[in-house]
Amino acid sequence: MPAAASATELHVNRARRKGRDWRRAMVAIRRLTADKEDTSQAFVLIQALNKNAYEVGYIRLLDSPDGGRIAYERVELAERLKDEAFCASFPPGSVGAAYLKFQETEHISVQGLIDESHKGIPPAEMDERHPYVWFFRRFRDIHDIMHVLTGYGRDQLGELCLLAFSYQETHDLARAVMAWGPLLRARGPVAKQARRALFEARRRGNHAAWLPGEDFLKLLFEPLDEARRRLRLTPPVAYEAVAPALRERLVTA
Repeated sequence: MPAAASATELHVNRARRKGRDWRRAMVAIRRLTADKEDTSQAFVLIQALNKNAYEVGYIRLLDSPDGGRIAYERVELAERLKDEAFCASFPPGSVGAAYLKFQETEHISVQGLIDESHKGIPPAEMDERHPYVWFFRRFRDIHDIMHVLTGYGRDQLGELCLLAFSYQETHDLARAVMAWGPLLRARGPVAKQARRALFEARRRGNHAAWLPGEDFLKLLFEPLDEARRRLRLTPPVAYEAVAPALRERLVTA
């Protein structure tokens, strides 16, 4: 009985999330503004505002060329990305090799991303065996691969640009709020450049292939340059035009 009650509670919570919890969202926004490294608040915000974005995404996945198979297999990408033997098989110049280098350079790991998600969303919900929740985990686990594919760094501007890009992929309102919110307080020439970069990110997201529909177990072995061409990922010119030293100074500039 306790297990059944717990499952029922999870489904009730999900049904409630069909609406948007703006009070909870505002608390998360304040905390994230105070400490941009508190990634757990991003997951709180997504849970508060996503409405049915990931349900819609899962249904879209089923309609994509390989989506039915991917959804049927329901691979947990995080588990594969933590497999040292699997990662060691990425060929030089591949998306996977670039992803590993990105992790090493930035001192990050897929386990770290999982841990942050569990701080924001209870593991009982985050790890639930449900197709919609699986799709959300899938999008969580490709976050740093998307950094590599899009060319956006982990500096403040790079994260905002990736959020603006990925909003076009998910239509998750939280991503739009996190992308554009900090720039409302930004001033000066750096802020002007940053806005150009975000508008460019939005255009790139509209132009690119739908990344959640990709078979990442194959994509990781693809040459990075070829993958970017195939996925219609144009260079992030406006982002790269902002000096690296200024990409963390959007609000204080």
